[in-house]
Amino acid sequence: MLSVTPIPAFGDNYIWLLRQDTSTEVCVVDPGDAAPVIEFLEREGLTLSTVLITHHHQDHTGGLPDLIQRYAPRVIGPANPRIDGIDEAVGDGDELRVMGRLFEVHEVPGHTLDHIAFFTAGIPPLLFCGDSLFSAGCGRLFEGTPKQMHASLTRLAALPDDTLVFAAHEYTLSNLRFALAADPHNPDVTQAMEECQRARELDRPTLPSSLGREKRINPFLRCADAGVRQAASSHGDTDSDQATFATLRAWKDHF
Repeated sequence: MLSVTPIPAFGDNYIWLLRQDTSTEVCVVDPGDAAPVIEFLEREGLTLSTVLITHHHQDHTGGLPDLIQRYAPRVIGPANPRIDGIDEAVGDGDELRVMGRLFEVHEVPGHTLDHIAFFTAGIPPLLFCGDSLFSAGCGRLFEGTPKQMHASLTRLAALPDDTLVFAAHEYTLSNLRFALAADPHNPDVTQAMEECQRARELDRPTLPSSLGREKRINPFLRCADAGVRQAASSHGDTDSDQATFATLRAWKDHF
């Protein structure tokens, strides 16, 4: 049985920890800070065997030096020399076995050019998508283009609806505030806002979400929807799904 546990870091990061109930060896995804990982592992009597990295940003890789020195884990991530410590560089279509599950690598450029996501089929399917897909949102375009990000999100949206989405940040409430403006007549967004507000009041994560849910509440996955296009039309071009995405992303940047 594979379980996934969030380890909070900084103000709003989640470092996801993957664990099989029959082993004390674990995997973490995007350890931007080593300290909370070490604290969790020591408290639970666990050993770090694998690290997955989605992209080069410091809040996803900053803990690598200390974790490598302490545990010498296998470190898997994109082929980017800016990430010091990668043992196994992976790219689109590669497969790897982690914690007893077979993972597929999907290249999802947009937020950064080196961004990858890790997907494993099963019951349920799991997606570790870093800063590409958020609940009710998507990452800023620091390096990629709107065309690249739209294609990346379209690719992720084609995964099974019951896929659990483990994004790397607790941005859901701010994303939903934008979704209420970009998709104002969508009752699913209103319901999601109520549910997520309750979760945060109880200091609970709003993640994971599911792809099926994201297709109902995430305006960046709903660029073909007439209501989203109408709301975005006063902010830019909405003549195509890709143009609508670009308009939404620029609008969100200044929302």
